[in-house]
Amino acid sequence: MRKEIKNLNVKGMDDNNLITLLQQGDRNAYKQLFIKYYSPLCEYASQYISDDDSEELVQELMLFLWETRENLVIETSLKSYLFISTKHRCLNAIKRQLYHEDPDYYFVNELTENIQKAIENLPETYRETFAMSRFGEKTNVQIAEKLGISVKTVEYRISQALKILRFKLKDYLPLLINILG
Repeated sequence: MRKEIKNLNVKGMDDNNLITLLQQGDRNAYKQLFIKYYSPLCEYASQYISDDDSEELVQELMLFLWETRENLVIETSLKSYLFISTKHRCLNAIKRQLYHEDPDYYFVNELTENIQKAIENLPETYRETFAMSRFGEKTNVQIAEKLGISVKTVEYRISQALKILRFKLKDYLPLLINILG
């Protein structure tokens, strides 16, 4: 979009007239403002954020200008206002990215801790057999040979371990179906 706008000619309306006409809802003034400043603002914003994000950010700024045109107060030049607004929007976007907190992050940590505790609290024979099966990626036959027990005993221990874990982790069950099988 930026390349298409760069190639358009802007008629020589000065910024003060653009602001006045914009405040009155003049679509032609808005179009001229957009054509005049869109590409330079995108270039400026891309010094802070990615090109795609910069175009989106400038489009949002332009939309904001149109939506708030009647109450728009610009105490500096239009050019300064637009570039300062762009810079602040870029810095806010960077801040949001740096401090973005994923609510699932805490839930996953809590879930992981609870799974570890539940596994640690299994009876030792169940825990050992379960760990070999799920984390050691061993077959029931391999586990039976290693522990010197029957395959049926391995199956029973895994079955009992899963029952205990399902009970202790019932609040998380929908998420655990894939993990515990």
